[in-house]
Amino acid sequence: MTKTYREPRALLLATAAIVLTLTSGGGVKAAGITQAPFGMTKDGLPVEEYTLTNDMGASVKFISYGGIITEINVPDRWGRAGNIVLGFKTVGEYEAKSPYFGALIGRYANRIAGGKFSIDGTEYTLATNNGANTLHGGNKGFDKVVWTVTPQPAISEGAAAELTYTSKDGEEGYPGTLTVKATYTLDNKNELWIAYEATTDKPTVINLTSHSYFNLAGDGSGSIESHILKINADKFTPVDAGGIPTGELAAVAGTPFDFRDAMPIGARIRSSDQQMVNGRGYDHNFVVNRSGGDVSLDARVYDPSSGRIMEIASDQPGLQFYTGNFLDSTTVGAAGKQYRQGDGFCLETQHFPDSPNHPDFPTTLLKPGEVYKTTTVHRFSTDAS
Repeated sequence: MTKTYREPRALLLATAAIVLTLTSGGGVKAAGITQAPFGMTKDGLPVEEYTLTNDMGASVKFISYGGIITEINVPDRWGRAGNIVLGFKTVGEYEAKSPYFGALIGRYANRIAGGKFSIDGTEYTLATNNGANTLHGGNKGFDKVVWTVTPQPAISEGAAAELTYTSKDGEEGYPGTLTVKATYTLDNKNELWIAYEATTDKPTVINLTSHSYFNLAGDGSGSIESHILKINADKFTPVDAGGIPTGELAAVAGTPFDFRDAMPIGARIRSSDQQMVNGRGYDHNFVVNRSGGDVSLDARVYDPSSGRIMEIASDQPGLQFYTGNFLDSTTVGAAGKQYRQGDGFCLETQHFPDSPNHPDFPTTLLKPGEVYKTTTVHRFSTDAS
């Protein structure tokens, strides 16, 4: 059950960070939501772009295709707005070459080994799109469908929109008709809330997340290796060469995966540790230290060059940390810059990869009559004081 995020600020901030007010044209924009055309899919479906703005002038843009977050504009330490997520300018680019930039991921985020799992003795075979495995829902996951978007009535906390999609029984091989809702809320504390909810008419597996690639120095500004990262996790799930968990919950102590104390992302990224070799860098699930089901702090990232800080909190057992290892300079983003390996990082709140095939992992089974609910919060601030 999702709980309200009410931790003391001391838990969230390791420094006395404050949120700066954004201005535009000499004034502060009022909170609200706007809508504009964003082109057509290759199948001729119209795509809309929505902009959430809070009373501080911060904004989040997303499109109905894939629920993709195309921009998050927040201030640096000097109060200058900048977009901190990687992305493209057109629907066609997202369709043709996106490595899941900013997308809603489902029906199952991350990998399922061999594209197979069983429920109550019945084996299900999925579409495989990552070697022999299924990644992020299959060939046409939730990142590649057009969601129905409903702007929410004006709220005192900021601006919000509800995205809905119905995944039919058998879609990509998954059982059950799944009705999904994701709500984006940008509040007046510069927090982006993503609340997920789903129901099913047959037992199925579910693992939803959002897949933004962040660069707190700004989209197109180069490597994120100097960003300072802290992850609230004593353990992680080692993987084989195909990215599938071995089943072990390994201690991070004494390994390149120990981010319990803040550390530059690039400090150990070229380690010869076999896990770093398997992932070509960081592409691993961390077992978040969590007590109870409340939303609490998962990770904190700080960019020394811009002064921006991002904190991620959730109620999920895992956090996938990925350092853009497969960006190879062949892709040019919205800022007109090539994206190279390490130009963005992902922190995906989630259940563990391949959980349906690991009975000891937290379950991802959803049954009829149950409601899947989970919440993720991104809080943006700076080191200005």
